[in-house]
Amino acid sequence: NNGSVLDYFSERSNPFYDRTCNNEVVKMQRMTLDHLNQMVGVEYILLHAQEPILFIIRKQQRQSPAQVIPLADYYIIAGVIYQAPDLGSVINSRVLTAVHGIQSAFEEAMSYCRYHPSKGYWWHFKDQEEREKAKPKAKKKEEPSSIFQRQRVDALLLDLRQKFPPRFVQQKPGEKPIPVDQIKKEPEPAPEAVKPEEKETVKNAQQSAGAKGPPEKRMRLQ
Repeated sequence: NNGSVLDYFSERSNPFYDRTCNNEVVKMQRMTLDHLNQMVGVEYILLHAQEPILFIIRKQQRQSPAQVIPLADYYIIAGVIYQAPDLGSVINSRVLTAVHGIQSAFEEAMSYCRYHPSKGYWWHFKDQEEREKAKPKAKKKEEPSSIFQRQRVDALLLDLRQKFPPRFVQQKPGEKPIPVDQIKKEPEPAPEAVKPEEKETVKNAQQSAGAKGPPEKRMRLQ
């Protein structure tokens, strides 16, 4: 109860109790707790009581009958003594918890981020991988090269052929390549001789054309 809670708090088994406080002096001199207001030093008071479960005790530094400085708070719940954290510790703990949660969220988000120079950034989630595995994979058709690519490649190959002519030539598939210097140039075909029979036919055609006179002139009808 309210009268015995300070005696319970001052037991030797309590590590939070200071044996040099004014409460010990008052107890040794068998005085009431009202004399604490006239003393200077560390003291313990009952700050709040909610019988029979909760009791709050404050440790404070008394400098005068009207001026005290709170040092720490303790609460007793179901007969167990706990030290209450100060406001700075509570804020520090809450901030660290919030920062840890935010950092974990950013790390998990970064694990789903992907980048490729041609595509840029995109998100790749785990459920998306499962969906892709479940879908039947369709064979991707290879896209043929464009006309621009083919013409460009042909032009580059022709330019390289002119700059670096081949030293070996393979005349037929399966044969051993032969140096270009050893290939014999084929002689140019001579003009075909005209056969005598063809000459006679040409002469007869010219004679028949000469025997015929010029075409007759017809009178124009006016």
